[in-house]
Amino acid sequence: MQEWSIEELDERLKNQQQSAMYLYTPMCGTCKLAGRMLEVTAAAIRDTDIGKADLNFVEPLAERYQIESVPCLLLFKDGQMVRKIYKFESVPTIFEAFEQLSNQPVQK
Repeated sequence: MQEWSIEELDERLKNQQQSAMYLYTPMCGTCKLAGRMLEVTAAAIRDTDIGKADLNFVEPLAERYQIESVPCLLLFKDGQMVRKIYKFESVPTIFEAFEQLSNQPVQK
């Protein structure tokens, strides 16, 4: 996972790429654990671009997507946010969320 700026996320959304954005803060212990789980999951995901950002540096995203806490994973399809995940139970549950995203029908 690479660090993304707001502009990099917006470009992917504009191009309607299936994407995910992981938001964290460096001093958050739970974020570190969730980040490691997401890294493992990301290695198996091929159809979704996954980026991450320190929420301290992308505050406008917190406002835009009404982020309540970190860690937070935003899932996007067809340029729209379709899911917000705060609870990182296990690698399989995160992987399942990505599978559901890929299988979700396109809304017109």
